[in-house]
Amino acid sequence: MKHKKYKGKSTEAIHAGETFSILPTAVQDHQAGKTGIPLLPPIYQNSTFGFQTAAECASAFIDEESGYVYTRWGNPTQKVLEEKLAALEAGESALATASGMGAISIALLTALADGGHVVAMETLYSATFNLLNEELPRMGVETTFVDATDPNKIESAIRPDTKVIYLESPTNPLLKLVDIAACAEIAKSHNITSIIDNTFATPCSQQPITLGIDVVLHSMTKYLSGNGAVIAGAIVGKKEFIVQAQKEALRNFGAVISPFNAWLTLLGVPTLPLRFGRHCENALRIAAFLETHPAVEWVRYPGLPSHPQHNLAKRQMNGFGGMITMELKEGHAAGEKLVNALQICTLAVSLGDVRTLVCHPASTTHSHIPIEVRQQTGITDGLVRFSIGLEDTEDIIADLEQALGTLLS
Repeated sequence: MKHKKYKGKSTEAIHAGETFSILPTAVQDHQAGKTGIPLLPPIYQNSTFGFQTAAECASAFIDEESGYVYTRWGNPTQKVLEEKLAALEAGESALATASGMGAISIALLTALADGGHVVAMETLYSATFNLLNEELPRMGVETTFVDATDPNKIESAIRPDTKVIYLESPTNPLLKLVDIAACAEIAKSHNITSIIDNTFATPCSQQPITLGIDVVLHSMTKYLSGNGAVIAGAIVGKKEFIVQAQKEALRNFGAVISPFNAWLTLLGVPTLPLRFGRHCENALRIAAFLETHPAVEWVRYPGLPSHPQHNLAKRQMNGFGGMITMELKEGHAAGEKLVNALQICTLAVSLGDVRTLVCHPASTTHSHIPIEVRQQTGITDGLVRFSIGLEDTEDIIADLEQALGTLLS
């Protein structure tokens, strides 16, 4: 499906997808001569849809685009969100899911419907790694994990049965980047489906489909909704892939977004470009501050010249995001002491919230993993991850300064 192209991201985020053709009640009221059309898409908070005749019902089952039958199969509120997402990511179509992991699972199950092999980054979001390393092998799917910052290592790992190249950029939590265009070209040359998690960057920073990627994933829990009130995910790609995902894996595994969560996400998406710009602005200033602090060993932020892939970031990103990772000199104890001393920055998992969130993986999310395994993957004892929020930069820096000061006393 072709989407109306707007000149700017903000206009697109506000207006894309909000057409009467997917809001049946609004259309009927308007055609009946009733004035006043809702500017905000309504919530179709119902599980099923009725029909006036047997012919209408039969038609909806034959041609599902002619009507809605059951919310597990599709819903008008969800459809508005999907149209908006497809436009923002420059994709043909989109599918909203119940969570980010729902999107990742459905996309992989669709691409691997007949089994096969996956080449994936060695540093991934932990639940994605577990899916590829523990769950999918039970279904006969094998994964080779490689350092995808070097595209040659991806190509070297490809086998005759490779069906998917799976990427993140920037990665969680180490903020490594991949050359998206180069990886997409490798996938195309071998007739392999390329999939990338674009949660950290958002379509405001990069549109992987325009760089040749086949399928883009999002945890809409994060920046796209931006309000900390939603669990939701999204898949964007060619219509054929999305239709297959919706009719098969989504329906059968049931990772369906609720109409209410779709509507809550619709409240957040129109402000995404504005919010993301502020996230980026705050993060760049804070990363520069952290890099000069005597308690900090190093800082990773794509917008800093010190980032090993800064030139790649400048080439393929428009804004470097709101995520910062740093290493404290005094290790585990310093990490715990830091998060305990923070007053504005909130100790919490997740990211992309209006609030600044901080996570010390060694004492929280990765505490159950043996230290030698953590260190092999770069999750060191002094590693701290920040999701920089929308507070005034001066207040965030002041909070960090006083908390870091406790490490020097």
